[in-house]
Amino acid sequence: MRKLYFIWKMFCFLFISGLILLMGFYLYAYITPKMDIHNSNRVVMFDKDDEVFYENTNNTSWVNLEDISKYAIDGIVATEDKNFYSHNGFDFLRIVKALAADFKSGEFNQGASTISQQYIKNLFLTFDKTWERKIEEAYLTFELEVHYSKDEILEGYLNSINYGAGNYGIQNASLYYFNKDAKDLSLAEASMIVGIPKNPTYYNPVYYFDNAKKRQKVVLESMVNNGYISKEEMESAYNTELSFYGVKPNNYIVSSLYYKDAVIEELNNISSIPKSLIETGGLKIYTNLDSVAQRKLEGIIKEEMSDTGDLQVGALIREPKTGNIVALIGGKNYNESQYNRVTMAKRQVGSTFKPILYYAALENGMTSSSTFMSEATTFSIGNDETYSPTNFASKYANKEITMADALALSDNIYAVKTHLFLGTSVLKETGNRMGIKTSLPNNVSLALGTTEIGMIDFSNAFATLANNGIKNEPRLIRKVTDLDDNVIYEASYEEEQVLDTRYTFILNEMMSNTYNYDYIDYASPTLLTVSGLLTKKYGAKSGTTSSDYWVVGYNPDALVMVWNGFDDNRDVDSVSSKIPKKIWARTIESYLEGKEGSWYDIPKGVTATFVNPISGSTSDLSVKDTLFYIKGTEPSYVIEDMPIIGKEENS
Repeated sequence: MRKLYFIWKMFCFLFISGLILLMGFYLYAYITPKMDIHNSNRVVMFDKDDEVFYENTNNTSWVNLEDISKYAIDGIVATEDKNFYSHNGFDFLRIVKALAADFKSGEFNQGASTISQQYIKNLFLTFDKTWERKIEEAYLTFELEVHYSKDEILEGYLNSINYGAGNYGIQNASLYYFNKDAKDLSLAEASMIVGIPKNPTYYNPVYYFDNAKKRQKVVLESMVNNGYISKEEMESAYNTELSFYGVKPNNYIVSSLYYKDAVIEELNNISSIPKSLIETGGLKIYTNLDSVAQRKLEGIIKEEMSDTGDLQVGALIREPKTGNIVALIGGKNYNESQYNRVTMAKRQVGSTFKPILYYAALENGMTSSSTFMSEATTFSIGNDETYSPTNFASKYANKEITMADALALSDNIYAVKTHLFLGTSVLKETGNRMGIKTSLPNNVSLALGTTEIGMIDFSNAFATLANNGIKNEPRLIRKVTDLDDNVIYEASYEEEQVLDTRYTFILNEMMSNTYNYDYIDYASPTLLTVSGLLTKKYGAKSGTTSSDYWVVGYNPDALVMVWNGFDDNRDVDSVSSKIPKKIWARTIESYLEGKEGSWYDIPKGVTATFVNPISGSTSDLSVKDTLFYIKGTEPSYVIEDMPIIGKEENS
């Protein structure tokens, strides 16, 4: 009896405590200032000229609930949250059912979020799943339900969710997909649009019609099951042939959405920016985007990759002096794939890594005309292990060649011999010093770029070379303010001289020979095929693996990096190697169009001489080029007071 009495007392205590806690929540939520659902999730992004290039919601596209098709309203409620009008923000029965289903299947993939919960999630910049975040979301859902009616919540939700292809809000989606206002959507059209937010890319009917059609059926069946339409109406709507508009305004740059995603990623790494937009009431983000350059890059990629199937691309333009990333494309078509290969992918960089190796070689006593034998070689690397790299197409000089020649022709044997001569730890340290944050292995194959590196991280090393050995950080964001223009964050510029300007100049000169006809020997310079497109002087390097093609090139004013490959890492054919080369050449020339060609001044302590660039001879000058040296390390036949130009700008 005492036991039952104790249980009863505990039950009463817990019940009363829970009731008091609930009332306390209600009271606290009630006295908390009302969040502004029209602006609290608003993000506006500006390019370098302070022109808006992205806005997730705005007052002109916001429509009242009575101006939205009833079919769309009924469809979203039936599909996403059938008990929306009867719960207080949490559908506990649905949560229990979802947990039971997850437990039974052994997988946690059942969704139980209500419309109110989903709306609150849209007010956050990040998608982390920490307990603190979940508790905050739960409280804000509670607060939303206290301050707003169900119709107001539903109106806000429909005006803010992502409908794919950069369309936020049902009015924007209606205009994009069907060229009509949200109030005029038919049942067939509304059920198609309502299905998109589940996965805005996968269910985009313009690009993935079959997926969208299956999702439309789910929406229509939910509407039938919840009594909104009849089976006959469902069949009629499902069988209605729809025509999709799929057109953005003429000034819209689709690829800028990749830049937008990269900005959000950078934003999440700025500790002073609240991750909840409720705390800021929305954000204005001022970026370094050059809209003209972005549009041109988008056009060049479209032209060069029009018939390449599912071959993908990543490309960026960066200012060496500032670190500013002024254009960025993370894929061939944002509407088909929002996966950003510039910020999210890590790929093997191949021979593009060699300039880092040769800077280390120059710093450790080698010169532009230092020679090694280029021939098929098996290296003994200890512990009874061997390493047998090959040159492209198994072509070898079978003679001594210079560093300048090895770089221009991308000779793998020379690279590995240099790497082992220096000691494998030297290359790792040099790469990190240049700005690569990826952990680099201390192994023999690092010289040939077998390590996977992200594009922005990899660009750090070349930006350092392009900036006379001065390292800076890549930046997309200039400034962040709230919607009332109060500054929350302003970027600061920091730089550090990490490389010797003399060796950097010598290396940059050697890299300008990757499109020089004088270096044709047992193979051709790797960028010779695009030499006719170049009107200015650049340091450049290409790199290939079985599944990746890279090109990077720069002068003091611009750095352009391009990658091509398949997302599933399957092999790329040799014809495809021409694509990144042309994209790189056309992009850097387009970006610098109208600007005078600039190059690096010869640093004090550097001298020059005519050398046979293939053999290193100063007596056999049947082929000759001007190579640069630290004074005192040069061979004979020195040209004192050599003019800055050195050689023809476009060899």
